[in-house]
Amino acid sequence: MSGQPSGAKPSIGGNRTIREVVFVDGVRTPFGRAGEKGIYAGTRADDLVVKCIRELMRRNPSLPAERIDEVAIAATTQTGDQGLTIGRTAALLAGLPRTVPGFAIDRMCAGAMTAVTTTASGIGFGAYDVVIAGGVEHMGNHPMGAGSDPNPRFMSERIVDPAALNMGSTAENLHDRFPAITRDRTDAFAVASQDKLAAAYARGQIQPDLVPVATMKPGRGWTVNSLDEPPRPGTSLEDLAALKTPFRAHGRVTAGNAAGLNDGATAALLASADAAEELGLPVKMRLVSYAFAGVEPEVMGIGPVPATEKALRNAGLGIGDIGLFEINEAFAVQVLSFLDHFGIADDDPRVNRYGGAIAVGHPLASSGVRLMNQLARQFEEDHSVRFGMTTMCVGLGMGATVIWENPHHAGYGTSFEPAAATGTATTTETGAAA
Repeated sequence: MSGQPSGAKPSIGGNRTIREVVFVDGVRTPFGRAGEKGIYAGTRADDLVVKCIRELMRRNPSLPAERIDEVAIAATTQTGDQGLTIGRTAALLAGLPRTVPGFAIDRMCAGAMTAVTTTASGIGFGAYDVVIAGGVEHMGNHPMGAGSDPNPRFMSERIVDPAALNMGSTAENLHDRFPAITRDRTDAFAVASQDKLAAAYARGQIQPDLVPVATMKPGRGWTVNSLDEPPRPGTSLEDLAALKTPFRAHGRVTAGNAAGLNDGATAALLASADAAEELGLPVKMRLVSYAFAGVEPEVMGIGPVPATEKALRNAGLGIGDIGLFEINEAFAVQVLSFLDHFGIADDDPRVNRYGGAIAVGHPLASSGVRLMNQLARQFEEDHSVRFGMTTMCVGLGMGATVIWENPHHAGYGTSFEPAAATGTATTTETGAAA
């Protein structure tokens, strides 16, 4: 081998090749409103994850449970019913073989997304064939920041601005940085999110990936929850204009143009392309690239911009090559800052076709897989789109982006020539997929 002394033995694993990683399936619970009146008040977070794991196994009967190599579950608050290495405990509670390991992971809002990319890397390396990755957040049981103990050095040494520890304040800071993103624009985007989600529900595009969850309330008995609780269909601009700005007097961020406090869980099944073929598993998406990036914590909402630039660069793609965007709507201003940076219109039909977190909710660490579920279903519906993106901002100043390829596109499995800044992507019939 070149570069080795004469007579040296090749390194172990030196001939290893990176394997293709595919998204097989994804499910989630209906999302609920956090608090005593929410549908999951009195329900354990780990039981929500168990529902998702069991549903994945039910939907994919050709997959032997013993073939699952890892279970990675994310939670932002890893205590109580979200603690005790929830990936392992949820796997045991779901009835998976005791030989299946599991772990917990935390990257705040991008927890499930990180669970996916971390295990996908293991698949690519050859450590795994099939994995389950997801996330859960029961913000009713675990209010945001409860029990946390930020190091006093953050403030005493001015490592971060105090606003960095309050997500609503970081959104107001983003408005300051980009004055063209007015409250009127964010409210209009929020209304559109509600309208698009309602339309997607009417067309039956959300329901197929929801796992019904039975809950019991004292005095009310059992209820089967099969729909998301947060949406407010019919919300108008006048409704939103009347809302207060809790993070700043005369501010621009309201409960109407931001995601709420929610409960819910998600889980996805990933595999190597070879394992999926061997086991007869469907392929809904192929992983192309992913990236994480850090930004100033005081404006954490801008995080998806550098993460996306990095993911595009890693994939050899341009923003014009992306035919569908699933952008987590933590705050409308955060999405609009991303769109403005890349020259995408507020109402571009490629963006959040089914609405987003402003309407459906954002149970922190679970949301990454919700984005993937929705992108996978849009790929199935629209074969004209080859590449799609899931992206989100992350607390304490980070961004996360994953780029996927549509297996239903005519060019799937062929080489790819990136589009020019305003050009059109082309494919050829030779070579591997980008």
